[in-house]
Amino acid sequence: MTEAGGEAGRPTTEVTRTHGARLRLARQARGLSQQQLAGVAGVTRQAVSAVESGHSDPSLRVALALAGALGMAVEELFGPGDPADPVLARPVAAASRGGARVVLATVGDTFVALPLHADMAARVGFGVAGGLVVGASPGPDPIDPIEVRPIGPPRPTLVVAGCDPALPLLETPLALLDPPIAFAWWPCGSGEALRLAAAGLVHAAGVHQPGGEREAGQATEIPGGAEVVGFAAWREGLVVRPGTRVRGLDDVARQRLRLVNREAGAQARTLLDRECARLRLTPAELPGYDSQAAGHLQVAAAIAGRLADAGVSSEPAALAYGLDFLPLASEQFDLVLPAKHAASREVQGLLKVLTSPWLLAQLASLPGYDPASCGMLRDQWP
Repeated sequence: MTEAGGEAGRPTTEVTRTHGARLRLARQARGLSQQQLAGVAGVTRQAVSAVESGHSDPSLRVALALAGALGMAVEELFGPGDPADPVLARPVAAASRGGARVVLATVGDTFVALPLHADMAARVGFGVAGGLVVGASPGPDPIDPIEVRPIGPPRPTLVVAGCDPALPLLETPLALLDPPIAFAWWPCGSGEALRLAAAGLVHAAGVHQPGGEREAGQATEIPGGAEVVGFAAWREGLVVRPGTRVRGLDDVARQRLRLVNREAGAQARTLLDRECARLRLTPAELPGYDSQAAGHLQVAAAIAGRLADAGVSSEPAALAYGLDFLPLASEQFDLVLPAKHAASREVQGLLKVLTSPWLLAQLASLPGYDPASCGMLRDQWP
């Protein structure tokens, strides 16, 4: 018998996985690292790790020690049933409604919640939730920690923020790793992605870098520093329906065509503002300037659906909807990986799949994408 209690070579079962998930939830809900819990319980960190990973059940001595250290009964910690006690999670955006569905993941030793609403709720069909928000009243700040009741044991999950609609392609190769890693994507502009990385809420932040050069507005400091790894390159520009007599943003303004814009901090909006400055146009001359679409595909969908006439988006998004594209800039889309998560299983899995032949072939199959930089270490941040 090992200290954790399981026989050497004993196969992982659903019961041991459930016990491990419940121990991990209880430990993280109390803000303890594996080493800290081991010290309080008087066991080795390896014993805690073996139980949490589902590799073995604890011996009676270890079970009693862990339960006592966590202030729980042994039956409560290692008895039958699914983990259901609420945990404190930091939301990446406001999620205050009781019963709201969220993706629940851990980044380091912190639980994070990604609200499943709008585009996050429906990627063709409804996304899988990891938990439900408990209570109905937000705190003073809409992104204060919230209580989430897990739906089943949380899984190791790579959390990525960014606007490139090709990012969900990471889900398949991550799921094929041994052991597998789940994937959670928070679609947002470069500025917001960097803010979430700096706050410790994501493992990776996706950013545009025109021509491979960092924008002045992207100087967000990541505590502890970060590495920059390539994902793909593509062009960004003005998107219009076929047959529209538009050769530039000045034609959009002159014809009073309706624009669909992106949120502040998005590189597409920065590029639009730069073009406005070059042409000496003001927002008042562009109907729809104050609109906000959540991503490249959403901009293209609004134009294809005749909800707008023009917008700035990526060439792959324009091609996917059969729209005309007028290039304004070549973009490098990179992943910023905070150093404090570099050794995590999730980030190591990401680095492995970024160079997988499957992912490279998928990116190459998308019109407008150049995957030559995928997986390449490009820079240090900042």
